[in-house]
Formats: sequence, C-alpha cells, structure tokens
Amino acid sequence: MALAMAVGGMAAPGWAADVGDDGLHKASWMRETFLYLQDDLEEATAEGKRMAIMIEQRGCIYCKKMHEEVYPIPEIASYIEENYFVVQLNLHGDREVTDFDGESLPEKDMLRKWGILFTPTVIFLPEEVAEGASAKDAAVAIMPGAFQKGTTLDMYTWVNEKRYASENDEDFQRYHARRIQERAAGQN
Repeated sequence: MALAMAVGGMAAPGWAADVGDDGLHKASWMRETFLYLQDDLEEATAEGKRMAIMIEQRGCIYCKKMHEEVYPIPEIASYIEENYFVVQLNLHGDREVTDFDGESLPEKDMLRKWGILFTPTVIFLPEEVAEGASAKDAAVAIMPGAFQKGTTLDMYTWVNEKRYASENDEDFQRYHARRIQERAAGQN
C-alpha cells in the first residue's frame, strides 16, 4: 500500500514507497541490480551519480519512519533521484553480494562482515574504490539510523558535494549546524 504524506499542505503520493515481498520498502529511486558492487559503482559514475547502499530489514520501525515521513518529502525524494544510485540490502537477506574486494557472500553475511548492526544504515561511497577495499572501508560517510528532514537532506547534500574532502574543517556536524542556522534565518 502506497502511503500519501502531507507536506506543507500538499500530498506527495507519487514519492511514497510500497513494501515488497521481502518486507522492505521499495522507493522509485532504488535500483534493482545483480549486487556486484563494482559494476553498480561504475554505472552510478557513468550516470553522474553517487552510489549509496541502503541497509534495511523487515519490520524495522525506523526504516518505516524514513520511508513514510522523510523520503517521500518531494525535496528529498527528488534530490536522491537526481543525484544518487541507491542499492538496497536486507540485513537478513540471502541474495549474493559481491563486494569491491571480490568477496561474494549472502547479504546477511556481507553485512555482518561490514559490522552493520542495525537499520536503517546508509553507506555512501566515493566515485572510485581502491583495489582490495570493502564497501565499508571505502565509505566516505555512513548514516546510521533514522533522522528528520534537515539532517537527512544535509547528509545526502554533504556527500554529493564532496564536502568530506574539503580542507576547511567543516565536518558534517559543523556543516549541518550551519545549515540549521541558515534555514532558521530563511536563507534556504
């Protein structure tokens, strides 16, 4: 069942995610792939997009919160759609995943290898991954948990704009604090 959400008095039914047979939410901006992560990264880069791995599980109340209250917000949904290549993994899944280091494991074992303990977790990847690195080791940022609109949009923006590589000492928390102040002052 697709859920409509009122955002600023406007319904956003086109962005709400359905729940798949595996019990995970399926947003329109998620990609179905063969889960060979190097190929996925190459496809993302060819499209001019950043790759993110979204880890979820059936019955996760925080995943549900993100898919019903945050990801359907048009500003966030369109930002992800335009800028990201999102691959979804199931914390308890059995689909075969091939990591950047060449190791192939079922989802649940791969996520155990990466040390993922809870959902949702989003792993943001660089445009190139060093040979022999795992996805978790290569990550430029990891977003563990459910967050509100501002934090979510700021994280996706911070990664997309490669602010993690800037030398101005504005880590994510400083960037996010500045963005909160700018929004409060009406600077968008």
